[in-house]
Amino acid sequence: MNSYIDPVASPEEESAGSALKIRIIKWAVVLLSAFAIALIPVPSGITAQSWRLLAIFVATIIGSILRPVPSGAMVLLGVTATALLNALPIDQALKGYADPIVWLVLAAFFISRGMIKTGLGRRIALLFIRAIGHHSLGLGYALASTDVVLASVVPSTGARSGGIVFPIAKSLAETYESRPGPTARRLGAFLTVQLYQCDVIACAMFLTGQASNVIIAKFALQEAGIELTYSRWLVGAIVPGLVSFALIPLLIYRLFPPEIKHTPAAAEFAREELLRLGPMTWGEKMMLAVFALVALLWIIGDKMPLITGGRIPAIHYAVVALVGICVLLFSGVLDWEDLIRERGAWDVFIWYGGLVRMAEALGETGITKRFADSTALLTSNMVWWTALIVLLLIYFYAHYGFASITAHVTAMYIPFLIVILKGGVSPMLAVLSLAYLSNLSASLTNYGTTPAPIWFGAGYVKLRTWWWLGLIVSIPNILIWTGVGFLWWKILGWI
Repeated sequence: MNSYIDPVASPEEESAGSALKIRIIKWAVVLLSAFAIALIPVPSGITAQSWRLLAIFVATIIGSILRPVPSGAMVLLGVTATALLNALPIDQALKGYADPIVWLVLAAFFISRGMIKTGLGRRIALLFIRAIGHHSLGLGYALASTDVVLASVVPSTGARSGGIVFPIAKSLAETYESRPGPTARRLGAFLTVQLYQCDVIACAMFLTGQASNVIIAKFALQEAGIELTYSRWLVGAIVPGLVSFALIPLLIYRLFPPEIKHTPAAAEFAREELLRLGPMTWGEKMMLAVFALVALLWIIGDKMPLITGGRIPAIHYAVVALVGICVLLFSGVLDWEDLIRERGAWDVFIWYGGLVRMAEALGETGITKRFADSTALLTSNMVWWTALIVLLLIYFYAHYGFASITAHVTAMYIPFLIVILKGGVSPMLAVLSLAYLSNLSASLTNYGTTPAPIWFGAGYVKLRTWWWLGLIVSIPNILIWTGVGFLWWKILGWI
């Protein structure tokens, strides 16, 4: 008897086939974007080598958005292509991995590993909840405050918001029987939206708020001669940041209130958890000491010659971060296996070093300046402040097309900075406006930055609601940072 083979594929096979088709389509879009640019006649004044670099860079950015492979792999492919196709010599293609800023980010990710391993991050969150978590709004502020405190040193939003704040928030929501579905609005939906929106604010407040901020600092120095040190970034952000931090949760509470207003069980939960944790361990104390030392040196490191009368030179913040890691290794808080296993850190190292160098090299070709000259014509008849507002709004809402702050920054920060500067805007005003809005724009979507899929994926908030609230929140954020922010920078004498 002939055996019968069922022609209908299993659900697993259909799923695998569908995933393969989607991946092929994504690769097709990436490659077509490169070929489309490569086939355009090279403009006068631009070398064929530079034009190839542009094609590879655009394909890498689109690949980072569509993600046919993870971002780190996409950038590694791009770096390899620049050397293989002679867009950059191999030593120049790999130059980004020797950049101190790349090592700063790597070291800061290791510090975040120490926060999680010792439990210090969780203890900080529980202390805030015990103090002000008796009301649902206060509970949100407590968890958001944890995020802000950790953002002063930890650039990994995945570790900070997704690894520390998210599990606690989810546990507290479930304590009040709030789960995805009919009970979501009891507490979980409100916490999800509020804490993600506050994480975006935390990203904007510190140079270490998220990994791309140091790329912004590098571009600002490269294109405008403005050095955004840790302390300068913090001073510029502190007033508009605190105003946003105070008002945005209140706005969300009004627009999207939880059904449960009082949460005494949350404070009790925190009290019980702290009792279970007991006194601070040796690891936590060392982690706290390193946390404080690194934060202090980042604030005053560049001012050491002034403070010590020239006896101690300025300390680069990458050196500070590496010293912090060495202390953690020497004290046993972290061991070498912890560093090796920190996959997120090494992933960022690969795409960060490659992407920074590609963007920097592209700026050296003159292509971004040519783009800026063309774009400047669109606002040439406007007064400078009108042109600034128009360009900032375009830059901000362009984030709908980006799956990460890094992709947005590397693709658009330099061109828009050059265009704004050509309009006669103060360099500091241009640099800071784009820097802070680069972070705040991640509030718009459920894929805006690393923690967004974590919070949205919890299932408490529908997609339409997430996007609607993101759009609404973006308006006061822009007004605060371009209103209160501009006034604050004027008072500082920066603009």
